[in-house]
Amino acid sequence: MNKILMIPAALLLSTAAAAPKISAQSIIVNPTTPDLSVSVRVDKDTSGQQNPAYKVGEAISISTTVNRDAYVYLFNVNPDGTVDQILPNRLSSENLVKANTTKTFPAEGDSFKYTVAGPIGQNKVLALASLTPLNLDQISSFKTQQDQFATVNAKTQAGLAQALSIVVSPIPQNSWVSDTSFYTVAAVNPVATGSLFVGTNVANATVVLNGQRLGGANVTYSNLRAGTFPVRVQAPGFRDYTTTVSIRGGATTNLNVEFAQVVTPTPAPVTSYTVSIRSGVNGARVFVDGTEAGTIRNGGLDVQVSRGAHEIVVIAPGFRTFLNTYNVTTNGQITINQVK
Repeated sequence: MNKILMIPAALLLSTAAAAPKISAQSIIVNPTTPDLSVSVRVDKDTSGQQNPAYKVGEAISISTTVNRDAYVYLFNVNPDGTVDQILPNRLSSENLVKANTTKTFPAEGDSFKYTVAGPIGQNKVLALASLTPLNLDQISSFKTQQDQFATVNAKTQAGLAQALSIVVSPIPQNSWVSDTSFYTVAAVNPVATGSLFVGTNVANATVVLNGQRLGGANVTYSNLRAGTFPVRVQAPGFRDYTTTVSIRGGATTNLNVEFAQVVTPTPAPVTSYTVSIRSGVNGARVFVDGTEAGTIRNGGLDVQVSRGAHEIVVIAPGFRTFLNTYNVTTNGQITINQVK
């Protein structure tokens, strides 16, 4: 079980075999757009877009920033499905963060530090910020007197989301918000290869990195050479998305692509066709489906008909009546040779 050691006591922060970060609120999502915002970062990733690597025994710190005075709660999802509450803890109960400031844990003057321990793997940290203090007694507890982190009763990430949803349900929806951050624990120095995860909002998308087709989207591709490369994400019916990504050794680079669909105007359906009835008998009367359509003038008459079969009758004094049925599928011409 992966640990972060807290001096003087050992604290547990474990690996989570979760997909790399796609959206900021990937564990618990507020159904509204709150007035409050929070970000959580590990000290090797100030952008929140990477998945940095730490060696076993290396020190680590976690920072949070809020836009309003808020109480911040930090959790970690473990590989076996258990969840630790890492703030507040036995040695640091002060979790109030002032507006537009960044507070780092451990804070300056705290009597402990975080140190990464094995095994290797990816970690997920959740920050939940609230304008009012939250009562977490119903979802977490200290198992023993020696435990410095409280263990959350929920056994899965989904269980954590459900438990936290119950905790925040009594308070206004616009007064709480969450954010997640990732990092990887490596037993040795980061290798010269990294990983790339491309998330998309459509199906059947493909990823082309540096001219080489990797495969489908929403997949993590590992053992990629470190460096900066062009990437193209393609999906049927959408414009290609192109950008550059930096692959870092021992880390996962996350790219989220929101496709904007190419809208092709739909041609208006054809509701009628023009049929030109040609005849050398000027003054002949033309009937279409039993209704008189007009008289032949200057050798012809144009009539509008719908798609399908239509009966054409042409009557002229001194000539035999002409009658025939035509199947109209497009604009066209009918030439009639009337006989006496």
